[in-house]
Amino acid sequence: MKRDELGDLMAFLAVCEERSFTRAAARLGTSQSSLSHTVKRLEERLDLRLLTRTTRNVSPTQAGEELALTLRPAFDDIEARLAGLNALRSKPAGMVRITTSRHAALQILWPKLAPVLEAHPDVQLELSVDHKMINIVEERYDAGVRLGESIEKDMIATRISPDLRMLTIGSPEYFARHGRPETPQDLTAHNCINLRLPTLGGLYSWEYEKDGKPLNVRVEGQLTTNDPDLMIEACLAGRGLCFLPDYHLSRFIDEGRLETVLDAWSPPFPGYHLYYPSRRPASPAFSLIVEALRYRA
Repeated sequence: MKRDELGDLMAFLAVCEERSFTRAAARLGTSQSSLSHTVKRLEERLDLRLLTRTTRNVSPTQAGEELALTLRPAFDDIEARLAGLNALRSKPAGMVRITTSRHAALQILWPKLAPVLEAHPDVQLELSVDHKMINIVEERYDAGVRLGESIEKDMIATRISPDLRMLTIGSPEYFARHGRPETPQDLTAHNCINLRLPTLGGLYSWEYEKDGKPLNVRVEGQLTTNDPDLMIEACLAGRGLCFLPDYHLSRFIDEGRLETVLDAWSPPFPGYHLYYPSRRPASPAFSLIVEALRYRA
């Protein structure tokens, strides 16, 4: 196989996976027109139509699906073997891609990894901020960041933060007007600020636990939003109660602008973890980043 033919196959696979010439071109660092020409050349050489193109999307034909199923394991194997060769390098180098939430990126990853990039100029880092549950293998990430309780069993997980707690909070003004709930069931009589989940769009059910017994409460109130910062602003203004992780709230609690209730019903839970596939060889650059992020109490 000629070198340009291998490149044509890689280009086709990128379009097939992205379902878009525009996104595939951005991923490969080329132009959309050049990529379209490359795929057309491959189709002419194979005498097969590999992609169905419409004004809105691109999808593989049956022949294209079969070719993609053949190519993906082969390219995965090549990447794994190249990663193994990187272990022989004398210094860390190369790209590490991590998908993470915005809070973890700003408060945990970047403060710890900025010095790593400064000390190792050959290491490249991509932090993709996304609150959805992403399959890091399918999306070609080296690792992801999630709470410890939501990581698949076949992944290696490294703790990068202390335990966290969900807190029920309100302003002193709100409690002066409406009183304080003594149990989670009392929340039905309060104006609660609901959080719209980014995944399936449902409302988050407030999760409590006491003496090992979980209790989920569906709350109601005037305001629903998908933004925790807006929830806090409304809470500070006395518009209702919030239920959020403690890392969002510590400053306002210390300042006395927000107060907690139902603390006995909110035990700690595993904090953020970096997770990655167990079967993929770790490059020196990736190992360096894992050690930099590892939580040390």
